[in-house]
Amino acid sequence: MASSQTGQSSEGSSREDELSLTSQDQEGSESLPHVVLYDRIDALVDFLLHKYRRKELTSKAEMLHTFMKDYPEHFPPIFNKVSECLYMVFGIDVKEVDPPGQIYVLVPVLGLTAKTGLLIMIITAIFRKGNHASENVIWLALNRMQVFDGSEHFIYVDLRKFITEDLVQEGYLEYRQVPNSDPALYEFLRGPRTRAETSKMKVLDHLVKINSRDPWSYPFL
Repeated sequence: MASSQTGQSSEGSSREDELSLTSQDQEGSESLPHVVLYDRIDALVDFLLHKYRRKELTSKAEMLHTFMKDYPEHFPPIFNKVSECLYMVFGIDVKEVDPPGQIYVLVPVLGLTAKTGLLIMIITAIFRKGNHASENVIWLALNRMQVFDGSEHFIYVDLRKFITEDLVQEGYLEYRQVPNSDPALYEFLRGPRTRAETSKMKVLDHLVKINSRDPWSYPFL
């Protein structure tokens, strides 16, 4: 995507998020100032990433005491936004393990040990195309995440190398020339590590969750 498009999209997304959170916050006694709101979101994301790396559980009581003791009425919308961020960006699912005990565990989406939303998007596209997807299809899918071939990513500086070399070397993807293509075309398949760590049913669960659709909306899976 062009940088101007990215900026416009990010700005629009930020405004939508801001309005969404403000509307939810108004259910409490008063709206939370945006500077405080986003500070609490950032802090809670960092806290949960730390818990994930250490494979530790957390609880609503711990999060409230550590980050939200002055704003307990605003915890639900902030926690929902943080959970969405972890799921979509970092590939981490926040699950309640003892309802209604409000104890949470953080697990990798699709069971993949690589914590990246980019890989999840690629694997989903591969499944949707019958277990192999052309390079063009993959980049079109990534474009929807504001990720473009030749652009720099805020986590992976050389994005093409990360997808076509690093994830291949780690066994998550296969990247090969389409047989008999001239000029040469390339496609992606699941690597051995992905085949061992996830399944079509996990991908289906992921699609249902992020799109809020019935599983029968995806007959090809």
